[in-house]
Amino acid sequence: MRADTKVAGGGGWPMPVEPGIGARLSYALHHLLAANFLYRGLGGAVERRPRLYRWFTRVERAGKERLYGCRMCGQCALPATGYTCPMNCPKQLRNGPCGGVAADGMCEVYPRLKCVWVTAFERAEAAGHGGDMDLLQRPVDHREWGRSSWVNYWRGRDDELWTGAGDGRARPALHPRTEPGVR
Repeated sequence: MRADTKVAGGGGWPMPVEPGIGARLSYALHHLLAANFLYRGLGGAVERRPRLYRWFTRVERAGKERLYGCRMCGQCALPATGYTCPMNCPKQLRNGPCGGVAADGMCEVYPRLKCVWVTAFERAEAAGHGGDMDLLQRPVDHREWGRSSWVNYWRGRDDELWTGAGDGRARPALHPRTEPGVR
């Protein structure tokens, strides 16, 4: 199911997408790609070469679209949402479900599909990252649409994408928490 599928009647709302790989594997892959000195340099090198940047972004888009239904907002929330893309919410809510999610967890706009946020909560909890769901995500900067979120991450541009939940934390954890508030 593609993330850019339109509703009948001409609406352009995204559709909830069930991620193609498990949350635990996604967290493990993220750990391997965590920002460090090497990746910061790689991101800078990619950015300085427009053709390479376009190629890199296309590869990122292809992989993340297939695995997560990524819409390439350029400010990836996957690490804080159980590797479920919140931009696939028809209302593009980045901080939890709307008031219309059904009691059985189905989407208000697409009643045959599970709410993106129900999927996110289930995946985060199952992977031991339920505490990440407490992070408040800042609004999307629409100037970043279509840009590489990996380059932005490695270059430190998304350091302020989340605000802490009163526990001093402002980033999702790369490892599961054993108790609330413990990294």
